[in-house]
Amino acid sequence: MPLPNDEKVIALSQDILKQFETLFGEHPGFRPAHAKGMLLTGTFTPSRDAAALTRAPHIAHESTPVTARFSNSTGLPLIPDNDPNAMPHGLGIRFHLGERVHTDIISHSTDGFPVRTGQEFLELLRAIAASDPSKPSPKPIEAFLGSHPAALAFVQPKPRPASFAQASYFAISAFRFTNKDGVSRYGRYRVVPEAGEEHLDEASAKINDPNFLFDELAHRIAAGAVNFQILVQMANENDVLDDATIHWPEDRPLVNFGRVTLTARVPDDAHEQKGIILDPIPRVDGIEPSDDPLFELRAAVYLLSGRRRRQAPESAVGAAAAK
Repeated sequence: MPLPNDEKVIALSQDILKQFETLFGEHPGFRPAHAKGMLLTGTFTPSRDAAALTRAPHIAHESTPVTARFSNSTGLPLIPDNDPNAMPHGLGIRFHLGERVHTDIISHSTDGFPVRTGQEFLELLRAIAASDPSKPSPKPIEAFLGSHPAALAFVQPKPRPASFAQASYFAISAFRFTNKDGVSRYGRYRVVPEAGEEHLDEASAKINDPNFLFDELAHRIAAGAVNFQILVQMANENDVLDDATIHWPEDRPLVNFGRVTLTARVPDDAHEQKGIILDPIPRVDGIEPSDDPLFELRAAVYLLSGRRRRQAPESAVGAAAAK
């Protein structure tokens, strides 16, 4: 996973990482966002329809080993699962294609993203950090949301899942899928639970234990497999492909990409989470990023923060994870 060649992208990524530290503090060994997580392992089985969409290697194989990471939002490793700021929840899926060869899907439980560009995202983080609840309105974050309708829609209260295994997840950007005949189409991933969606009301969420989502997931996976269907929402000819704030209409067709079956927790979870660096860019034949400007930025942020995370002492990670 290489760093982008664009020095401006790298500089912006470093500014974003500094701003995350301003918001959440420094937590060596943990991600600057979606710090609290859990890894599971399993397999991916492609659907019959997927071969018409892409020639990617995990579609050609009968099955592919996967690692999945479920997470809470924010850079706080101990954020309670019932804290509203723990949303959107995240799901990253790594497809292990060979020795040091892989491709990933990174998704979260809200469809879309609050801003179109990395610079706007930095401005959003700065507005949050500069907003003192004790100060009168308009606060910086109120001014930002007032001038960015997509961000305002993104931060509106969303239903809280009763389980990581009963939430849907959305990859925020579009991808270009190319099949063996050279036919290309654009689409966006969504990951749908086979157990169905289940949500909690505000009162039910508040009375739950601070770790109820992770505890429930651990108990669920110990009792049996957790299954998701990966779908691809296909773009129409005139749909916008390079703006993650824009939702495509729900009447767009869905292609079944395949099934993820998760069967066990990853041993030495804290250590493995520290090491794995997910990549928003597919870097695999048959699936390419669209021209969405967030791709290169997110890849740089993930790689820079991942390198820093790997350098942190194991003792610091283990102590925080044990609390």
